[in-house]
Amino acid sequence: MKEFFSHIRGAVISTFVLAIVCCGLYPLIVFGISQTLFRDKANGSLILDSDGTARGSKLLGQGFTAAKYFHPRPSAAGNGYDATSSGGSNLGPTSRKLNDAIKERLAAYRAENGFSESAPVPADAVTASGSGLDPHISLQNAELQLPRVAKARGMSENKLREVVRQHTHGRDLGVFGEPGVNVLQLNRALDQLR
Repeated sequence: MKEFFSHIRGAVISTFVLAIVCCGLYPLIVFGISQTLFRDKANGSLILDSDGTARGSKLLGQGFTAAKYFHPRPSAAGNGYDATSSGGSNLGPTSRKLNDAIKERLAAYRAENGFSESAPVPADAVTASGSGLDPHISLQNAELQLPRVAKARGMSENKLREVVRQHTHGRDLGVFGEPGVNVLQLNRALDQLR
């Protein structure tokens, strides 16, 4: 019996020590390192107004529909851009529902930007990302929306193109992926020009 209680005491002490290390010390160390070295990313990469009000995150897409704004990728997250319901549609290339959605998005994109029914459209303008919350659009997508936004804002296309260029992010590590434009940052910069 004495040996049994000895094993129980060892198990309880081991559990207590592991709980302190794994549930207390380790999270505190990780939190401290992230707050010291990666403060912006650890706190959600928030975009703040001058008064400190959070307007969004650099990491999450938001819906913009007015003609004076660049429009983001379509979203499959909840009812659209719902960060609590992130996820893709899980519709495959043979899905009738996906095919119909792309046709609708193609028609809408072409109509809002004044293109013919056969004009090519970038894939990111009509397909949702895997999370449904991608904050970036391709540079080609931004260039195609540029005339509409310039007209709605009463700006020259060259001036607007320069603003787009300033908010274009290069390839990851210089070699991976394609350059992209963060839609929220770009639209906020445009609003601050006036």
